[in-house]
Amino acid sequence: MKNKRWIALWDSFMYWFGRRSLQSRLIAAYIFIILGPSLMVSFYSYQAINNMYVRDAKEKNESLLDMEELHIHTQIESMVRAVQVAYDDLDVREYLANTNEPDAADLVDFSNNSFKNLTRIQYYNPNVEHLRLFSSSNVPEIWPIFFRESRVAHEPWYQKAVEMKGMESWAFQYNDPDVIERYKGQPPRRAPKVSLLREMSIPANHHVGMVQVDMLLEKFSPRTYSAIQDNQSQMLIMDSEAQIFTLENNSLLAKYPNMGEAIKQRLQSYKDTGIWDMDYTENGKSFLLLHQPIERINADLFNIVSMDGVLEEISHTRNLLIGANIVFITMVTIIAYVLNAFILKNLRLLTEEMKKARRGETYNGITIRGGGEVGELAHHFSKLMNTINTLVAQAVYKQALTKEAELRTLHNQIDSHFLYNTLENIKMLAEIENQRTISDALTSLGGMMRYNFKWSGEYVKLRDEIRHIQNYTEVMNIRFDTPVQLQLDIPEDDLELEVLKMSLQPIVENAVKHGWTGEEATAREISIQVEDWQEGDIRITVTDNGRGMDEDTLVKLNHRLDTVGMNVKFSGRSGQELKQQGIGLRNVQERIRLYYGKEYGLKVVSRQGHFTRVVMIIPKVLLAGRVDRNDQADHRG
Repeated sequence: MKNKRWIALWDSFMYWFGRRSLQSRLIAAYIFIILGPSLMVSFYSYQAINNMYVRDAKEKNESLLDMEELHIHTQIESMVRAVQVAYDDLDVREYLANTNEPDAADLVDFSNNSFKNLTRIQYYNPNVEHLRLFSSSNVPEIWPIFFRESRVAHEPWYQKAVEMKGMESWAFQYNDPDVIERYKGQPPRRAPKVSLLREMSIPANHHVGMVQVDMLLEKFSPRTYSAIQDNQSQMLIMDSEAQIFTLENNSLLAKYPNMGEAIKQRLQSYKDTGIWDMDYTENGKSFLLLHQPIERINADLFNIVSMDGVLEEISHTRNLLIGANIVFITMVTIIAYVLNAFILKNLRLLTEEMKKARRGETYNGITIRGGGEVGELAHHFSKLMNTINTLVAQAVYKQALTKEAELRTLHNQIDSHFLYNTLENIKMLAEIENQRTISDALTSLGGMMRYNFKWSGEYVKLRDEIRHIQNYTEVMNIRFDTPVQLQLDIPEDDLELEVLKMSLQPIVENAVKHGWTGEEATAREISIQVEDWQEGDIRITVTDNGRGMDEDTLVKLNHRLDTVGMNVKFSGRSGQELKQQGIGLRNVQERIRLYYGKEYGLKVVSRQGHFTRVVMIIPKVLLAGRVDRNDQADHRG
C-alpha cells in the first residue's frame, strides 16, 4: 500500500515537473547536480570547524579565568597578611582596648612606633587602598588609620564582621565612603572595593575593635575592570549577596539586560545540582558563561565570552574550505550560460520587448521564429499588448472628454467681480437704511469671498487665516441668538508664520456646526492658541466649550484621521454622524500630510459635556513678503 502511495506521489511530481518551462527545468537540474553535493560538504565542514573553534575559545578563556583567579588569591593573601600584622601588634591591641585618655607622651611614643609600622604595611603593599582600625572606646583618632567605631558601626558589613567573632569577614561595596566625613553630604566616591574585616576581642568575647583592609576591585581583579577588547569578553565578580561587580562603561550586561539575572539563576542551580550550563543566547547573540568559584571570600568569578568573533572565523574558514567547490560551480555556470545563450536566444528577445513595454515605449510587434514555449509566449504577449493599447486609447479619449467638460464648467461660472460689486451695492443699501448689522455681515462675507477666490498659492500667513475666521464667525453669528465668541491667544510674531490656506477655518466651522445643541446656558466660546512645540514646530489648538463627544466617537474620529489615505469605512448611525463631523478635519489632515509630511497633522481631544479640542502640529516656517487687504500673492520664506 505504501509503495503504491509513493509511486503515485512520484508520478504526480514528474507530471508537475514536466509541465514546467525549459528554464525552470534547467535551473532545477543545475541545483540538484551541483549545489546539492556542495551544500552537503559545506554543512559537514561547518560542523567540524564550529566544534574546533568553540573548543579553542573555551580553553583560551578558561585559561584567562584561571590566571585571574590566581591573581585574586595572591591579593587575598596580601590582605590577610596586612590584617594579621595589625592584629598581632600588642601595642595596637592595647591602644584599641584602652578606656582611659592617654597622655601626650604615650601618644607621641605610639605614633613614632606602632603607627609608623602600620603605615609601612601600606607602603610595602601599594595595592592596599586603606588600612583602618576601629576602637569601641573613645580613644583619640589618628588619621588615616585609627578611628572610633561609631563612624561605621551602623554599616551592615560592619555588623556582619562583628558577628564573625574574630573570623575573616569579606565584604564587597560599590562605593568607597569617606570615613573621615571631610565632604559630608556629598555622594560617596564611585570606587568598587573589597574589604577584609576581623573583629578583635580582649579578652575573649569582649569586643574592643575591628581591623579593616580595603582594596579597590580594579587592583584586586584587574581583568574585571579592564576595558573590553572588541566587545568579545568581560569578567565579573558576584559576591554572596548576588551583587555584580564589573566595568560599567561599554558593559555587556548593559547591552543585554537579561544576562545578569540569567547568571544569578544559573549560579543558584549550580549550587543545588553542581552542574554549570555555560551556553547562553540573548537577542540572537551567543555567549559562553565560564564560572570559577572563589570559596575563601564566598564569591564567584565569571568570564562572559561573546561568540561573534568565533562565528566570524568559522564563516571565514568555511568559505576557504568550499572554495574549490565554488570554482567548480563557476565553471559549470559559465558552460550553462553559453548553452542557454544559444538555446534561449528567442526568450531573451521576448524579454527585451517586455522591458520596453514596461518602460512605456511603443510596442511595434515581435517576430519569433520557430514554435515551442517561447513562440507561444510571444503570441500571447502580442495579443496582450494589442489589448492594452486599445484600452489606453479608450482611456485617453475619456480623459479628453472629461477635461473638455471641466473647461466648459469653468467658462460657465459667474464672474467673481460681479459678485463683489453686487455685495457692495447691497451693503450701500443697508447703510442707507441704517442696517449696520447687515452691512457688517456683508463686509465679512465679502472678505471671505475674496479670500476663497484669490487662491494664488497653498500657503498664507497665519494673520490672514485668522482674519478669515473672524469674518466667518461674524457672518455665522447672524443666525444664532447666542453669538460665538472668538478668543485668540497668539503671539504677535507668530502671526507672520506660514499655514496652509483654509486649514483652520474648517476646524472652526466644525465647532460651530456640531459643538452646541442650542440648549446651553453658557456663552459659546471658541479659542485659538498658538505656541512653540518641540524643535522647529508650532502647535495650534482650537478649543470650543460645546457638548464634546463620547469616548467611542472620539476614538473612531482619531482613527479616521490617522488612517488618511486608506479605505476605512464606518457603518451605522454613529458612523454616519462621525463622517459628517470629520470630513472637514480629514480633508485638512490630507493636505497637511501632503505638504508637510506624515509626522504632522491633527489630533482631537474631547470630554463629553465640557469641550472639544483640535490640536494641529505643523512646521514653524516664516512666510516672506506680505498679504494686503485684497489678499495679494505671497511668497514662502
